[in-house]
Amino acid sequence: MKKKSSIYEAFWNQVRLHPQRVAIIEENPETGETRRVTYGQLAFMADGILEKMGDVEEDAVGIVMSHSAEMISAMLAAVKAGKAYVPAEPSLPEDRRRFMMENSGVRLVIDDAFCREAPKYGQPKPDLSTPERPAYVLYTSGTTGRPKGVVIENHSVTNYADAFRFEFRIGPGDVMTQYSVCSFDIFTEEVFGTLLNGATLAIVPESVKAGGARALADFCERQGVTIISGFPYLIAELNALPDIPRRLRLLISGGDVLRASYIDRLRYKGVEIYNTYGPSETTVCATYHRCDTEEALPDGTFPVGRDIQGVKVRIMDENMREVKKGCLGEICISGEGVARGYVGNPPESKNFTVTPRGERIYRTGDLGYRLANGRIAFLRRKDSQVMILGRRVEPLEVENVLNESPDVARGVVAAYKDKKGLPYLVAYFIPGKARKSVETVRRFLASKLADFMVPQYFVAMQEIPLTPRGKVDVSALPKPV
Repeated sequence: MKKKSSIYEAFWNQVRLHPQRVAIIEENPETGETRRVTYGQLAFMADGILEKMGDVEEDAVGIVMSHSAEMISAMLAAVKAGKAYVPAEPSLPEDRRRFMMENSGVRLVIDDAFCREAPKYGQPKPDLSTPERPAYVLYTSGTTGRPKGVVIENHSVTNYADAFRFEFRIGPGDVMTQYSVCSFDIFTEEVFGTLLNGATLAIVPESVKAGGARALADFCERQGVTIISGFPYLIAELNALPDIPRRLRLLISGGDVLRASYIDRLRYKGVEIYNTYGPSETTVCATYHRCDTEEALPDGTFPVGRDIQGVKVRIMDENMREVKKGCLGEICISGEGVARGYVGNPPESKNFTVTPRGERIYRTGDLGYRLANGRIAFLRRKDSQVMILGRRVEPLEVENVLNESPDVARGVVAAYKDKKGLPYLVAYFIPGKARKSVETVRRFLASKLADFMVPQYFVAMQEIPLTPRGKVDVSALPKPV
């Protein structure tokens, strides 16, 4: 069995072997200049941030920064100090950021100004990280109306980086985009799948993201990008382009269902295309499936594949017994990727179970079945969670925030699917006494929730239809088309 390692230990191994290799590429949209930061420089920057951090008693450090080499060095500084980092986008509503930091016990929040004031090249500091220490806390939607913090340990990340290298052969010479927001686990794949394997990370500027697939493809052409990881919708946009970047060799789709129509042109352009699956509670991905060489399932979607190195995926019944091939069951995951659990003890903690043999398993709440060839096909959620733009959302959490609005007497949030099978949310509400506009209610939710959680439609109603038992009659709600 391979010896477990910490994130910083694995990163330092790359620094020691190749200090002058480029670790991060950044473009300045205003000047057109490109900044290149080596592995050695990144390590010095992390030590500079550690020097400014001083002694931190708490177990976690907040990171609220624009995406840059400084942000990556702050993450490395936190794990080197033996702390978990809690990432949040600066654009996230202040209430949500505050809850995340308070819930995880954060007192020190590193932002852009903090890093500007830190020494650029600090004195080397001792590495206090260990494989079992928490590496980061990632907040996802929760049933209580508050986000829940998933605690991921160092060894889970380094195991994933090893599995990533084993499957995708990433290494020196590869350039991978950093496109995802920091609060989603594709970000972990981008950063540590790259830096712990000696490759180069190319941070995509916000102006390029705003320009769509064409602007991204042009960026990738300029910077020699070889790997892109993103949501299926991004893959579909790239699929519509007449050409792809010349050095691009690999596209990785994750976070939602990948359909054959999303890659019907890309699959003939000599690029490998993978579908992946895995909740945040199991460290990025638990399964991989190569799609460009295989046909889709009859419903037009691709399987999620087979379990990755260091992880075991089973399809199980309600009594935690493995079902036969072709039979429907819950996707359950064990092995190196399984999280320590959640901050505190939210109701969802029951999804982490231990077998009589001492094996720790995460019950995903996703239903699937095993194909005749052993690959796994994802079917749907057991509960009410839905995927909005690749992120899991609990409609109940959104509903709870809706009912906090002073302009809502009563509100309900329901999830539907459009003609393409993509989920969307609708907020139904009885206006409060002030009878404020729909836009006022929308703005309230936007101030409390991440943008992808704000319902697409808002419907003001005189009353909410109920069943004879007093529950909301979802079938009687008017469905926007």
